[in-house]
Amino acid sequence: MHKLLILSKRADEYCGLVEAARLPQLSMCAATDPAALAAEAFASDLVFGDPSAVARVLPRLDGVRWVQATWAGVEPLLDPALRRDYILTNARGVFGPLMSEYVFGYMLAHERRIIEKYETQKERRWDPRHPGTLRGKRLGLIGVGTIGAALARTAKHFGMHVSGYTRASEDCPDVDVYFHGDDLTTFVSSLDYLVAIAPNTLATRGLVDARVLSHLPSSAVFINPGRGSIVDESALAEALANGRLAGAALDVFQAEPLAPESPLWTLPNVAITSHTAAISFPEDITPLFVANYRRLLAGEPLRYRVDFEQGY
Repeated sequence: MHKLLILSKRADEYCGLVEAARLPQLSMCAATDPAALAAEAFASDLVFGDPSAVARVLPRLDGVRWVQATWAGVEPLLDPALRRDYILTNARGVFGPLMSEYVFGYMLAHERRIIEKYETQKERRWDPRHPGTLRGKRLGLIGVGTIGAALARTAKHFGMHVSGYTRASEDCPDVDVYFHGDDLTTFVSSLDYLVAIAPNTLATRGLVDARVLSHLPSSAVFINPGRGSIVDESALAEALANGRLAGAALDVFQAEPLAPESPLWTLPNVAITSHTAAISFPEDITPLFVANYRRLLAGEPLRYRVDFEQGY
């Protein structure tokens, strides 16, 4: 018999969905606040929850064997001070459509001049300026995992050319050309849009720095719905303020919430959202836990296992 602890801000929803799956050999307890856990919860051998909440109680979960994260990013659980004597799996394969909505929503808004057209509408002023089009534009993806592959597939619907920058893999058929290693500046040099969706690792932190930004065409737009750690925010703000970039759409930041004094807030060519590009919906995430639990019972390897050293 396995005992499952569900620990999430949306614990009630997750609990209901897991119960509906009628999984055998499983008892459950659930909480929205780590501080409110009953003593018996710490006897759980399985955990399904938000990484930030799970990290707070992990040292007290002596018998934990497996943690299924509700997020794609598991940074709170990668703290070197925390234990690593368990299997950690994350959420993958479910965020691609949501990320596509976010990225292409802002790309289309830029091309079709949606905000500018609305401003002229408010002024009751006819604006005959022609919009742009995504057709034929060059999209660059830093990271081509499941999310990157979804973006590449959507780009092909709009007739875009897709370049991918990855550590090594070249598995996505919708990417026209791949770049690796020292080819980063060559990769960005002819892009219309640069989108960062790589994981937070030692290799990706600060990857988009002043040097990389200086090689982007001045007409390019940078979109970051992935990890705030990938970009040098000071260099980005300077490039945007000086017209070295046409614009940016930013959902994630080095420190969140973004400080009120950050110059990014007031730049006219920046759109800021608050880490909401692709949130975890329980109805999307629960099937990942259910499928992995069935694999656990069958003695099969769990899917989407995180390598603690690589960080994903």
